[in-house]
Amino acid sequence: MRVAVGMLWLLALWGHPPAHGSCPSQCSCSLHILGDGSKARTVVCSDPDMTLPPASVPPDTSRLRLERTAIRKVPGEAFRPLGRLEQLWLPYNALSELSGLMLRGLRRLRELRLPGNRLAAFPWAALRDAPQLRLLDLQANRLSAVPPEAARFLGNLTFLDLSSNQLLRLPQELLATWAHLQTGPFLPGHHTRLVLGLQDNPWVCDCRLYDLAHFLEGWAPNLAFIEARLKCASPRSLAGVALSQLELRKCQSPEIRPGVASLRSPLGSAVLLRCGATGVPGPEMSWRRANGYPLNGTVHQEVASDGTSWTLLGLPAVSHLDSGDYICQAKNFLGVSETVISLAVTEPQASTEHGGSPGALWARTGEGAEAAAYNKMVARHVPDIPGPAVLATGPPVSNMKEELTLQHFQMGIPGERSYGQAGRQETQMVRSLKVVGDTYQSVTLVWKAPQAGSITTFSVLYAVFGQRSMRRVVVPPGKTSITIRGLVPKTKYVACVCVRDLVPQKEQCVIFSTDEVVDAEATQRLINVVVISVAVVIALPLTLLVCCGALRRRCRKCRSGGSTEAYVNLERLGHSEDGSEELSQHSLSEADRLLSARSSLDSQVLVGRGGRRINEYFC
Repeated sequence: MRVAVGMLWLLALWGHPPAHGSCPSQCSCSLHILGDGSKARTVVCSDPDMTLPPASVPPDTSRLRLERTAIRKVPGEAFRPLGRLEQLWLPYNALSELSGLMLRGLRRLRELRLPGNRLAAFPWAALRDAPQLRLLDLQANRLSAVPPEAARFLGNLTFLDLSSNQLLRLPQELLATWAHLQTGPFLPGHHTRLVLGLQDNPWVCDCRLYDLAHFLEGWAPNLAFIEARLKCASPRSLAGVALSQLELRKCQSPEIRPGVASLRSPLGSAVLLRCGATGVPGPEMSWRRANGYPLNGTVHQEVASDGTSWTLLGLPAVSHLDSGDYICQAKNFLGVSETVISLAVTEPQASTEHGGSPGALWARTGEGAEAAAYNKMVARHVPDIPGPAVLATGPPVSNMKEELTLQHFQMGIPGERSYGQAGRQETQMVRSLKVVGDTYQSVTLVWKAPQAGSITTFSVLYAVFGQRSMRRVVVPPGKTSITIRGLVPKTKYVACVCVRDLVPQKEQCVIFSTDEVVDAEATQRLINVVVISVAVVIALPLTLLVCCGALRRRCRKCRSGGSTEAYVNLERLGHSEDGSEELSQHSLSEADRLLSARSSLDSQVLVGRGGRRINEYFC
């Protein structure tokens, strides 16, 4: 009876709104009686032609729902008269802009739902005007980022849905705000403190997602996810991979590796400046001069197997204008790191009688004009491997793959260098260098190194004969052979093998030409042709002789009609059970019949007297 009376009262209110407010013409209003006897008014507007929020909403409205309308913008303080509003739902409209004052006066607001709109940004600071807000639904919008300052206004939320947006990553400040949920006490019987919806966003899985990945891994009773399995959208190699399956590295600012701060080089020589840095993500490396002058060289970038980024600045023929400070810079989104390398170009010094120049040393050891010419040509290609004070090689990386990496570098003028006793032993470690296994575009070098240790690394230097630019191949420890591919046919080359970072000696170099390969293969083909021709000349007459003899005998048989010339079948006397003798015949092969010299007529003469055959036969 009481329920029926209550329904009649509601119908009366629906047909006759209270005097203090009227329902908008484009909306429907309803009045509910809550459990404590209080009244709650709900206003629902779903007119597809509505372009602005209604202005005549009753002030006692506690639930306002504007859905599937053409509203594009909510002006400032549009809902300020609704001081009793607790739920504001604006789902599936055309909203693309919200005013920072839209929540002004809504001190009792507890739910704000904005799913299915076109919001590319949200006024996070406006949440200060709604201190009782607990639910914020921004699902299926166009948000591409959450600013770090938004973390200050989301601390009171128990439900936040950011799914199906365009988020690439979340700020670390926001994750730190939620971190206390994983360490705070759990009170049995209480509801979950926070429900998060982060799925269906194009997450970029790099180091900036490291904190989010660890946040998802840590289970907490005060935290729940609508969907905990987030997937990567980029880079392309990780598209579709779950974030929980990755081992992301924490972001690190660039750090320059310590190296040589200054070096001296003679005038006209080639100089290679090297600079390395670490960082996550890998830093971008660049060179510039401190005096602002342009760089007079080429820059080469490479990444080592340990993740170190290297940049090499090659100056081909330095002059006094190249002297000065060179700044190497490493940069990523976390910061910048720089170092300065000073280069001083000096006048070249004349070689002394016992200088350490490989060219001078080899010229003295050569015997005769031919040896001197050989030494001179080889010495042109032997690089001056500088000591620790001069950067002239690439980063210390050993490539253990089957195809070794080639590293380009320019040659410098051989300088003077002396070796100690240990240095001489290392210099003479490579012996018996030979060229084997040639093809048109490759050559195999084999050498002996009986004194090499288990960690000794060799370098193979080779170039086109007469050129100053060489290539280096790093040979891993334990190998004493290498195949160089990509050579040009009919071209002369010079190759040297030595312990890494040492100058090769005369006996550790060899000059070869791909002309020899071509000649060798042509000679082999000529030998094959000669052998086949000789075989044909010798075998063909014999074959013809045998065939002609067989054909001639066949013709004789045909002329005789088969009566006077017949081949004898071998006959063997046997004894039957009654003691009489009988003949058993055995057919002969064609070869046996060709060897038979008698006909069957001759065998008839051998019949004995009394009609008995002589116990013998002829072939």
